[in-house]
Amino acid sequence: MMTPSPGAGTLAAPPALALEAEDAVYRKVWLRIIPFLFVCYVVSFLDRINIGFAQLQMKHDLGFSDAMYGLGAAVFYVGYVLCEIPSNMALARFGARRTFSRIMVLWGLASVGMMLVTDAAHFYTLRFLLGVFEAGFFPGIVLYLSYWFPARRRAAVMAIFFAGVAVAGVLGGLISGWIMRDMGGVMGMYGWQWMFAIEGAPAVVLGLLAIFWLADSPTQAHWLSAEERSFLMARQAQESTRTHHASAHSLAALKQALCHRQTYLFAFIYFALTCGSLTLNFWMPLMIRDFGIQDVVSISLYSVIPNAIGAVGLILIARHSDRRGERHGHFLACTTGGALALAALTLHPSSFAVSLGLLSVAAVLIFAALPIFWSLPPGLLPTQTAATGIAFISSVGITSGIVSPWLIGLVKTRTGNMDIALYILAGLLLLSGLTMWALIPRKPLDGSASR
Repeated sequence: MMTPSPGAGTLAAPPALALEAEDAVYRKVWLRIIPFLFVCYVVSFLDRINIGFAQLQMKHDLGFSDAMYGLGAAVFYVGYVLCEIPSNMALARFGARRTFSRIMVLWGLASVGMMLVTDAAHFYTLRFLLGVFEAGFFPGIVLYLSYWFPARRRAAVMAIFFAGVAVAGVLGGLISGWIMRDMGGVMGMYGWQWMFAIEGAPAVVLGLLAIFWLADSPTQAHWLSAEERSFLMARQAQESTRTHHASAHSLAALKQALCHRQTYLFAFIYFALTCGSLTLNFWMPLMIRDFGIQDVVSISLYSVIPNAIGAVGLILIARHSDRRGERHGHFLACTTGGALALAALTLHPSSFAVSLGLLSVAAVLIFAALPIFWSLPPGLLPTQTAATGIAFISSVGITSGIVSPWLIGLVKTRTGNMDIALYILAGLLLLSGLTMWALIPRKPLDGSASR
């Protein structure tokens, strides 16, 4: 049975609402769906990046080299890329509740299964399956939020989820190090085994809750009044890119998405941007160790600082972008500043505080570029290609997760440091900002922005 189209309807314009009443509607929507999805996203990212903390023990316990470990991290993205587009097409066809539930339950089971790894083959297999099962979750959130929020409100909303990336880093820093140190030896298991078991289980619980908590679209949101539902549906119909047709989950829609130049430009920009963000997510604990900190708990606690600063900073920058109604300049400033901060780390400052400060600057600017980027594709892609176009951009862009961990692990194994890799990443960040500035068209966010 097909899910009702989120943008379907005959209303040509939203019912008249005072600005205060409109804000109240979006606040009600925000409170219903954002906190729940935020927690889900934090858990998903924690399960994705906790391998970065596990490496502080796991490589030694299992005899993995940096290159082997980097390859295992990269294998996750192979499965993720292969299944990203089919997963988002399934969301467009079957709805968010069932899709998000399926994704979370399966990835939670795979994450818990990481505790059973005993050799490289097990490691690669489970990381691949984790990618297969988690595929489509983030682009699904991007598409799902476009059913509820107009373009002018979207950067601030998306910033909440990218703050979740930083919050996952904070939680990972606070919890992972403690689990690995204090749970090691309990019931004869390594600390990293306990970490995977404890941090993977919440995804299964949240996946089961999603069935009961989420609505597939405003038409099914019984916690809204009839007037509020009519307003949201009409506002979506007014913004053509949120109008969702039956063909949006078809192969024809995918083919149409692949015919548009902007789809490929967005994919490249996202690829270059995520090369930098994934480096911070995966290699931050090892970078802090290279700053001279050796204790696993101390490394975990110090990693909280860049992530916490990044969480606050990206929300403030995204809100500023929303208030100004401007994306391209904000994105260029973030990518340029992040590139310079990464390049400065290759100078190897003698002061630990300076090194951690540069890492924090890189974190806040690179993380802030992500919600600004994702506020643009839903408003610039053709109507019927929204689901497949967003999934294609995400899947192609996230191939950086295949390249980046493996390449950095190889560079570090051969040279003993990450300098060459950081120069490459800085160059990619600069190129992503310039591509956005020069080649992505500027479009008014919507008429209400000027009110």
